[in-house]
Amino acid sequence: MIPRYSRPEMTRIWEPANRFRIWFEIEAHACDALAEIGVIPADAARAVWARGNLPYTPERIERIDAIERETKHDVIAFLTELAEHVGADSRFVHQGMTSSDVLDTCLAVQMTQAADLLLADIDRVLAALEKRAFEFKDLACMGRSHGIHAEPVTIGLKFASFHAAFQRARVRLLAARADIATCAISGAVGTFANIDPRVEVHVAAKLGLTPEPVSTQVIPRDRHALFFATLGVIAGSVEHLATEIRHLQRTEVREAEEYFSPGQKGSSAMPHKRNPVLTENLTGLSRLVRGMVTPALENVALWHERDISHSSVERMIGPDATITLDFALNRLAGVVETLVIYPDAVARNLNQLGGLVFSQRVLLALTQAGMSREDSYKAVQRNAMRVWQEGANFLDLLKADDQVTALLSAPVLDSLFDLGYHTKHVDTIFGRVFGRA
Repeated sequence: MIPRYSRPEMTRIWEPANRFRIWFEIEAHACDALAEIGVIPADAARAVWARGNLPYTPERIERIDAIERETKHDVIAFLTELAEHVGADSRFVHQGMTSSDVLDTCLAVQMTQAADLLLADIDRVLAALEKRAFEFKDLACMGRSHGIHAEPVTIGLKFASFHAAFQRARVRLLAARADIATCAISGAVGTFANIDPRVEVHVAAKLGLTPEPVSTQVIPRDRHALFFATLGVIAGSVEHLATEIRHLQRTEVREAEEYFSPGQKGSSAMPHKRNPVLTENLTGLSRLVRGMVTPALENVALWHERDISHSSVERMIGPDATITLDFALNRLAGVVETLVIYPDAVARNLNQLGGLVFSQRVLLALTQAGMSREDSYKAVQRNAMRVWQEGANFLDLLKADDQVTALLSAPVLDSLFDLGYHTKHVDTIFGRVFGRA
């Protein structure tokens, strides 16, 4: 990813220095296990750690790259450079292993590292949403369906709804992290013919992974597909919240607004503009992450025990999907933390349609008073349409309707236009979402 949409914490996971460091640890831990079961000398295993355990400096990385330009093989280039430091004992490195043992196990480590950062990102989003939810728990606002005024909700409930979505995101990511955290040190075509399964168990334990039950030389790509699909779903939740904010910031609505900092400019042409640029940016970044799900799904079907059609895909989407989502989640958290809410505009929009938001309660009251549902609907809609067309007051029209007042008195009609009726279960919902009200 370009630096504009990258955070160094996530970028470092995918940099060559970290990748080669993991490769070294895989090989060195495998040597320890091989020495323990008597396949290689213990002194050789110690020599690998003593002489090869060096930082992967830019100079070392360039040396590996130079060797790869000749060998056209990244793992061989890495092993050749390592041998230059370890010396004669390097002949015991990579005993019975194949390149995929290193590559796939390393990718599992990197993806778990990335997942841990993304989990921390989600925690920041959750904390921001919870704080704002309780801040505006009781601020009644207009609920909308199809973009049209429906019935009252609260601003706090909006935040609570998104908090619940990111709770689910966290659970899914934890499951995806566990699913991807497997180790394969099984040799060519995954049969362990040239390496003892105990080596895989040892390396897995050292790296915080679990042994892959059947690796066939590569870790099954359905695991990776699930991981990237999970990132795609999380990106969908990012866009969902970003889209809500964008709609609430529209000039005609203006119930919420991204924080507009001193000195910030909204347009090169129109000095008055205050645009939802951060949430628009989040919408675009979310599309990128979701766009990487399909290639991951297509990687599942490899030829026989292995091919490398998945490799080029993962070298791209592994860094790009995690770096993009990491940036997006942190940007989203910042937007929520500083989001400006305009209570006066919220109230103005709530009352914009002259009480139409109480139409369902009038409908139900008429049915309970003895009118058929069909006739109740017609009576309420008849008056509601006049509000739309004439700008009249809904309650006044109902009080002037003989069919309605034959069953509902003026005081009863007044009682039906009670905002608290629609928000009486907010505490119940908050208890479900946050465990407290």
